[in-house]
Amino acid sequence: MAPAQPRTAESFTYPQSYSFPPFFTLQPNLQTRLSQLRKWSRLIQRYCRHRHVFKLSLVAALDTPLFKNAELRKRLSVNDALQVVDWMTRDEGGRRAEWIDGGVEAKGGTTWVYWKRPEEWAEVIVGWVEDTGQKNTVLTLYELMNGEMTVGQGIVPREKRSKSNAHGMLDFHGMDAELFHRSLAVLVKRGKAQVFGSEDQQGVKFF
Repeated sequence: MAPAQPRTAESFTYPQSYSFPPFFTLQPNLQTRLSQLRKWSRLIQRYCRHRHVFKLSLVAALDTPLFKNAELRKRLSVNDALQVVDWMTRDEGGRRAEWIDGGVEAKGGTTWVYWKRPEEWAEVIVGWVEDTGQKNTVLTLYELMNGEMTVGQGIVPREKRSKSNAHGMLDFHGMDAELFHRSLAVLVKRGKAQVFGSEDQQGVKFF
């Protein structure tokens, strides 16, 4: 899955390191490489958040501006990109990615990019429920993910913002359905939500 078209592509700001050719080749020095991995992780998360992307195919993404600087004529190689994302899947990388369909061995398989992990999205959802008075209300999953009520849900008056959305995060409108279900599962496990109904007509009640 290639990155979706940006909603405001012009406003994305690349880090200073993106303008240096060595950034596009992982260095052999361990300390330097660790610094690169951290910078690439931050860039990938910011880029995907900006474009509202939840899944990323490395093969499809290698020729996008995320991994390729056209001005420098430099691109991160597929092997280096795999190493970056594989590092992101580990504890040392903050578990900010998760391989799908074979992972690193698939040589370009799809990965989740967790600019917010499921448990973090769960907090965002709870914050919205509390800020909009939706407790004990039955809502369909379609309403939550695609309905008008969640358009721009991050825009809440400052005095009413919960800790989960105090910094104006992106909304969850249009969120990947599988990731949304995984986030709801966190709330169900915590006793803060109940999901019921058939697959096509699922609803959720928050407590």
